[in-house]
Amino acid sequence: MHKYEVMVILDSEIDEKTVSSSLDKFLNVIRNGGGTVDSVDIWGRRRFTYEINKKTEGIYAVLYLTCNPAEVLELDRQLKLSEAVVRTKVLRAEDAVFRINPVAVPEVTASEDKPVRAKKTAVKSAE
Repeated sequence: MHKYEVMVILDSEIDEKTVSSSLDKFLNVIRNGGGTVDSVDIWGRRRFTYEINKKTEGIYAVLYLTCNPAEVLELDRQLKLSEAVVRTKVLRAEDAVFRINPVAVPEVTASEDKPVRAKKTAVKSAE
């Protein structure tokens, strides 16, 4: 079993009060397969950066799941078949977290901290 993060963008014409109940129907795939729904975070109506299917806004929801890969594939398939769903994105939670490795910075001494000035050199003209 793996942890997944699923972003779902629903059509803006859907009433925001019915979003959780419509998502709950899709989440039965996870529950019936033995997985768990950890949380459902509904962000609400947001404006798109660019038009998607001639629509300018949608209702965003993020689902946090723990399930087998086959179950999340079936969930994604069913979400894509629904006309109320504009877009979906499935990520494994381990891949969604940034892994930042510290960078070794060399120490600078006081003598190295001063800017280095170029020496002036005389240019002899070839006359």
